[in-house]
Amino acid sequence: MQYFRPSGERGHADFGWLDSRHSFSFGQYRDPDHSGFGALRVINEDRVTPGAGFETHGHKDMEIISYVLEGALEHKDSIGTGSVIRPGEVQRMTAGRGIRHSEFNHSKTKPVHFLQIWITPEREGLEPGYEQKAFPKTDRLGKLFLLGSRDGRESSVTIHQDVDLYGALLEPKGTVTFDIREARKVWLQVARGTLEANGQTLRAGDGLGLSEDGALSVTAADETEFLLFDLAA
Repeated sequence: MQYFRPSGERGHADFGWLDSRHSFSFGQYRDPDHSGFGALRVINEDRVTPGAGFETHGHKDMEIISYVLEGALEHKDSIGTGSVIRPGEVQRMTAGRGIRHSEFNHSKTKPVHFLQIWITPEREGLEPGYEQKAFPKTDRLGKLFLLGSRDGRESSVTIHQDVDLYGALLEPKGTVTFDIREARKVWLQVARGTLEANGQTLRAGDGLGLSEDGALSVTAADETEFLLFDLAA
């Protein structure tokens, strides 16, 4: 079964300093037909104006991943972490039994554009934690490269859930395939560019969920960047 989520049908919130598009229900946007995909609960595409950001606020029992597309995102939290996340880097924050943090555009002159991803953890009450790793463009060019996993294998960030997160950069006509295993399903989120996935044309902001065994084939129409989540069905 295919589940197509067009970019233009996503939820939308515009606060002036923040322009956010919600693939699934989030904040004031509630849609029972689009409330997540397995353990994948939130994919927000956020654009934050220079110098602005999310003031200190709390989270609990969620794995929160930030993936920066343009600009730089500054992070501070209640467990003592202070960092700046740039394109090619992945941040994983385990909210666990409770954490407070802030996120700001690190630049006073340029906007920041990033994906905010929430994944339900395998259990509640985890120890809050933070991890950030860089994945050079050459690692992701022309192939699916592991960015996050349950066991942190292959130098990926550790996600406390049965999920593998891959990233890929494809040049025009570049192709990658992925085998969907039994009792698994995948979600493909296009960050930029245009591609074809199993006969479905996808553009920046579009998402596609597949919940049947078989191969996923992705071919880029132009320079493309996307994420692929391999999840328990």
